[in-house]
Amino acid sequence: MAAVRVLVLRAPGANCDAEAMYAFERAGAAAERVHINRIREQPGLLRQYQILVVPGGFSYGDDVAAGKILANQLRSFLGDELQRFRDAGKLVLGICNGFQVLLKAGLLVPPTPLLPEGNGGGVPATLSNNSSGKFEDRWIRLKATPGRCPFVHGYDALEAPIAHGEGRFVCRDDSTLQQLVAAGQIVLRYVDADGASGPYPINPNGSQADIAGLCDASGQVLGLMPHPERHVAGTQHPNWTRNGIKSEGDGLRLFRNAVNYFQRW
Repeated sequence: MAAVRVLVLRAPGANCDAEAMYAFERAGAAAERVHINRIREQPGLLRQYQILVVPGGFSYGDDVAAGKILANQLRSFLGDELQRFRDAGKLVLGICNGFQVLLKAGLLVPPTPLLPEGNGGGVPATLSNNSSGKFEDRWIRLKATPGRCPFVHGYDALEAPIAHGEGRFVCRDDSTLQQLVAAGQIVLRYVDADGASGPYPINPNGSQADIAGLCDASGQVLGLMPHPERHVAGTQHPNWTRNGIKSEGDGLRLFRNAVNYFQRW
């Protein structure tokens, strides 16, 4: 069986592309970093891959808003190809800044269609400045509710680091949040060591409903603020000397799940 092919999207300011590529390679995929300009020149290149990753970092310096410029590029130049990509049953992953990109491109939150132009000039939900008023860089615990999202299949909980200044998930109105809940799209929430929700720093950014990760209605598109690619080895956890070395980090399963998803093809 041929290796699953993964495209890790590069853009000016993105700085987690190498880690994302390494995580997928550890999971058995053939991963390649490709610059956004190359995809703009040849949108059909997307058809050669089964998984698209928008990694973390600060794409275009977050000059307009976090992820906004790259989101506009995806919507304006690659909308048709991304529609075809998802309709073919392929997977899309956005981590940290990549989550910001996917959300602002309209890839995650209903009732907005895929990559919309309208909806009042924006999307029904966004990722705003942390409630703490500062950049948050810490390890957190997540509760998983996988639903139909293959990325988080088999997870109950996991630990991973965060590193962001704009990670507070907020909906335009309560009806949008209720739609996300009803559709089972909230797949990751911030919790404490006992699996309970709580204030800062348990919820490190003030996200509504403790939301840390969200999938689209199909389950094929996942965006999350924490960095699973930074916990693929047991020794990456800050307490590994106290707790003992695990055979792998909590995050590796997420990437392996995505690769194994295509074994049914």
